[in-house]
Formats: sequence, C-alpha cells, structure tokens
Amino acid sequence: MPRVKRGNSARNKHKKVLKANKGYRGASHRLANTAGEKAFLNAGVSAYRDRRKRRRFFRSIWIIRINAAVRNLGMRYSEFIDCLQKSEVNLDRKQLAQLAVENPKAFEEVFNVITKKS
Repeated sequence: MPRVKRGNSARNKHKKVLKANKGYRGASHRLANTAGEKAFLNAGVSAYRDRRKRRRFFRSIWIIRINAAVRNLGMRYSEFIDCLQKSEVNLDRKQLAQLAVENPKAFEEVFNVITKKS
C-alpha cells in the first residue's frame, strides 16, 4: 500500500477548527488539538442543547403571560385552556400571549368568546 502524506488535509482540518474557535481564551484558539477537543465540540453540544432549552423557556413565558391576563379577568390558566380546547378556537399559546401583551382588549374579546361557548 502506498504511503499517504496528510499535510494538506490535516492543515485544512486544523484551520477549519481554529477559524471556528476565533475569540476563545487561552490555548483553545491557538492549538488545534485543544481547540478541537474542548471548545469546538463542547460549543456544538451546548448550542444544540440550548436551542431546545430556548423553546421550553419561551413556552413558559407565554404561559405566565396568559395566566396573568386571564387572572385579571377572573379565571385560572388551567380553566382557560380547558375552555379554549372545548370551544375549538385554534389559537396557540404564542398568539394568545402576544394578544395579552400587545392588545388586551382583543384578548378580552377572545376570552369572552371562549367562555360563552363552554
């Protein structure tokens, strides 16, 4: 089997990792092995995990906002969601939270429609 010299491919791989680690502290932006082992891989893992965390975080914010708006109208969040499902109004939590914050009167109208149907 012929001998394979990996000069160019290894250098390109190192350059790719070091370019991704630009701005990191210490050896992890200077040394290819350290950069690849620690910073590059861990950053990818954290980014993947936190993209999912962000979705959970926003959902909890929406629920808090809806709950605050519904409590002002004299109902609990769980009761409101139950009425929402029974009345078959197709608004998700994100839309309801935006209505509650940006346009409380429209939210109150939605609330009245939902409570009349159930």
